[in-house]
Amino acid sequence: MSGEKCIRVLIVDDHAIVRSGLEDFILAYDDLELVGQAGSGEEAVRLCPELQPDVVLMDLVMPKMDGAAATKAIRTACPQIQVIALTSFEQQDLVQRALQAGAIGYLLKNISAGELAAAIRAAAAGRPTLAPEAARALIDAATQPPAPGGDLTQREREVLALMVEGLNNPDIADRLVVSQSTVKFHVSSILSKLGVASRTEAVALALKHHLL
Repeated sequence: MSGEKCIRVLIVDDHAIVRSGLEDFILAYDDLELVGQAGSGEEAVRLCPELQPDVVLMDLVMPKMDGAAATKAIRTACPQIQVIALTSFEQQDLVQRALQAGAIGYLLKNISAGELAAAIRAAAAGRPTLAPEAARALIDAATQPPAPGGDLTQREREVLALMVEGLNNPDIADRLVVSQSTVKFHVSSILSKLGVASRTEAVALALKHHLL
């Protein structure tokens, strides 16, 4: 495009065939310039200060350093570089990790060429783009009730762990070197916070939700 600076793009994906497809896509647009490719998160982190891309297309699921970790490292070292997570997965935790790491966009690999080009232009201008599936995952994460046990103190978790082992209050008191009345207080607090009526229910809930 005459008179306009091309948007410099770095592709990061551990699959060569995906990188090749993205290269062909970028070459089809006059305002996009491919400045490099990386086959791993580590390589991407190493290349960014050297190549100074405007936008990085980042795969998330890669061996060793994953896309979220690479994104965080790149954004820390080169905050002017924008990262778009480009992945086949829409899991809630992946979306949250990518955005928390500093990605400005989250797109699925089934996106159309036009949509991806628009997202790259938006990222270069500092505007976020989220796939509908990613937006839905964030909404679900914000609206679902918090997991039980999140408000337990460290001591309450220790007491709960001993309850799971099958210890009674006197045994727990001996193990933790505290009074039985202190243990009774902790047990009562645990039952209240977990919303259960008995030790058995508390143990079952702890095992079901992997609280320990």
